[in-house]
Amino acid sequence: QVQLVESGGGLVQAGDSLRLSCVASGLGFSRYTMAWFRQAPGKEREFVASITWESSGRTYYLDSVKGRFTISRDNAKNTVTLQMNNLNSEDTAVYYCAAAFFAPDDSDTYYNYWGQGTQVTVSS
Repeated sequence: QVQLVESGGGLVQAGDSLRLSCVASGLGFSRYTMAWFRQAPGKEREFVASITWESSGRTYYLDSVKGRFTISRDNAKNTVTLQMNNLNSEDTAVYYCAAAFFAPDDSDTYYNYWGQGTQVTVSS
């Protein structure tokens, strides 16, 4: 049984930082592209960042988070993290970890497995 378990969300002020973590089990983690998506109230789920399967994987970001967010992975620990700096109110959302065996673009349709989500709230 595949499980993705996120942690690290919370309530912070604008300009603060948070670090989200996702621990995967039940899948060949090192062969999967890992990503973070988010969904704000009343909005569709959107891609935030992804990292390909290699230990030094290629990374991709939503334009509005480039330079502020960093995605990384540790294949030995089956963990993917999202370091979020200089947060603003538009980053408020539920953040989801997701895994895809093959993801040629940022569409969520390629992602087979999802975590339960962790809430990030940024007060201005």
